Amino acid sequence: MNNLDYGWLGKLSGDSLVFSKFLEQPSISEAVASAAGSIVILAMVVIPLLITRYQFWGTLWRDWLSSTDHKKIGIMYIVFAVVMLLRGLLEGMVMRAQQAAAPEGFLHADHFAQLFSTHGTIMVFFVAVPFLVGLINFAMPLQIGARDVAFPLLNQISLAVTVSSGMLMMVSLVVGEFSTGGWSAYPPYTGADFSPGVGPDYWIWAIVFSGAGTTLTGINFTVTLYKCRAPGMHLFRMPLFCWTVLCASTLMIFAMPPLSVAALMLALDRYLDFHLFTNDLGGNMMNYANLFWLFGHPEVYLLVLPAYGIFSEVFSTYSAKTLYGYKSLVVATMCIAILSFTVWLHHFFTMGQSPTINIAFGIATMLIAVPTGVKVYDWMATLYRGRIRFTTPMVYAIGFLILFVIGGLSGVILANPTVDFQVHNTLFLVAHFHNVLIPGVLFGILAGYNYWFPKAFGFRLNDKWGKRSAYLWFAGFMLTFFPLYGAGLLGMPRRSFSYADLTFKPYMVIAFIGAMIVLAALIALIVQCWVSIRDRDKSRVPIGDPWDGRSLEWATPAPVPAYNFVEIPRVTDRDAFTEAKEHGEAYKRPKFYRDIELPKNNPLGFIVCVASGILMFALVWYIWWLALISALTLLIAVIASTFRKETEYRIPAGQLEQEMEAWLALIDKTEPVARDLEDSPRNLGYARLDL
Repeated sequence: MNNLDYGWLGKLSGDSLVFSKFLEQPSISEAVASAAGSIVILAMVVIPLLITRYQFWGTLWRDWLSSTDHKKIGIMYIVFAVVMLLRGLLEGMVMRAQQAAAPEGFLHADHFAQLFSTHGTIMVFFVAVPFLVGLINFAMPLQIGARDVAFPLLNQISLAVTVSSGMLMMVSLVVGEFSTGGWSAYPPYTGADFSPGVGPDYWIWAIVFSGAGTTLTGINFTVTLYKCRAPGMHLFRMPLFCWTVLCASTLMIFAMPPLSVAALMLALDRYLDFHLFTNDLGGNMMNYANLFWLFGHPEVYLLVLPAYGIFSEVFSTYSAKTLYGYKSLVVATMCIAILSFTVWLHHFFTMGQSPTINIAFGIATMLIAVPTGVKVYDWMATLYRGRIRFTTPMVYAIGFLILFVIGGLSGVILANPTVDFQVHNTLFLVAHFHNVLIPGVLFGILAGYNYWFPKAFGFRLNDKWGKRSAYLWFAGFMLTFFPLYGAGLLGMPRRSFSYADLTFKPYMVIAFIGAMIVLAALIALIVQCWVSIRDRDKSRVPIGDPWDGRSLEWATPAPVPAYNFVEIPRVTDRDAFTEAKEHGEAYKRPKFYRDIELPKNNPLGFIVCVASGILMFALVWYIWWLALISALTLLIAVIASTFRKETEYRIPAGQLEQEMEAWLALIDKTEPVARDLEDSPRNLGYARLDL
């Protein structure tokens, strides 16, 4: 059928609902799929009812959905990422359960294939990226002494298209099926001939729109770091976190477009029969592989570099020392960013390149481990003879040091093309990249979440539950993925929903036990948040410096006001806030109070979110009239927003003076707290300087 010959509802029909298959052919596999779809529908009903019940619509719209404040946008990114993390981890549990129950199992092969496709796609694009972007959005402008990012409205739009893409992923649980082609979506399997359903189309449009949002974010962060730094903060006075963000933003700008191009070319193949990746009709499948991994390997460092920056902040703060080897860490970060574009071909060592090409990319892959090694030694030197505090962020950081090195060494082994040839497409590779991404990215995210939470909400997270969650993450991770090294060396292929060789069975059972511990870690994380909110009156830190912080974000009240700083600070040292505390200038009263202008709330982001979500759904299901209407809505909304004349509001100097004087009065009557009392109710965010 011609793509233009579908009716008013396109490919949609009653059979498109996930429940239809369960009603026709009941099975455990279909029951699992129906339960997942039911949870999405239940959430869509219950959440609006709760918002209505507690009369939260006005606050939600005024303070969040229409806000252009970088801090609130960052928090919304993180909330979105946590929701997607819940889904991604639960899908991982189901896959581990299936492999532990094999060879009988309980999932159909196609259902298992959908799970590993959605799990990979969600964890990379809709958990790791938005969580890191959220932390960057919150902390980076504060660290450089800025009032906001360079383009606040663009920041709002980037969040909008990311969320709408994630919601499209959620819709795929209810209507239709997701792709079975993996998170990389290799053609020809994802072409129209082999996958005529809508699964690959869900993947394509979610990736294209979220990729556009990430690219715009990279531009925004780069301009912010180059143009919005406080007076005196030259590049080598930036906190290391800002350096890692600068390099990661560069990767966003240059690594995301190849993926978007590859996805759009695949869309042309599927929608307009272009055959760009059909070998016998003039296309070339390897073009897709090259484009995807030209994005895919820089993507690893796009994720891990900001996490390196978080760990750098944690090591320095909780050892009460200046970061050792700052310049070498900066150079190492830039080397990683550059070398990340030279290693993509190691992802297809077995696909027929010449030995010379494989050797060149193998050497490049080994070389990229060198700057990472430099970082590890610098971090250990920072800890050496430091006055270390074993807080939750530090526990995550030390766990990262141990486990990430193991994952990195397994990567160096795989850099040898002859070794890679033997273990290619086995669970050894799955163990390796999880051994890099979970300690390197997830632990960094969780460390940053615990580290900056009091700055965002004005009270500390419960440290006991935080440590319990961290230890469960460590144990669960090791039990889940270390056995996969052994199973992979024995030859078990990845993406296997079943197997006949029962030699693999013990490894899969241990991995399933580990997955249950990971689930317990997630539950402990939720409990930590709930207990912290319940007991928030005992852990408030209104002065804003609960950890004896070293960079400028700790020089503000908690929660941080919309304007960030009453007066833009002047920077004379790399550890700007520590230097100010040493000279008694940390809480200095401004000579003059001046009005501050900030961007007004704007509904454009919400309109873009809704309209782009409808557009993607219409494109997936070939509902052309709806696609046209939503595309026109997007265009009209963007054009109309350019006619807004009043785009800023003014905070009067009198209000600023009143708020500042109240804060300074609180500081005057508060006793600084020593590091041993950091976790006590006496810690109001006024840490004693630890020299």
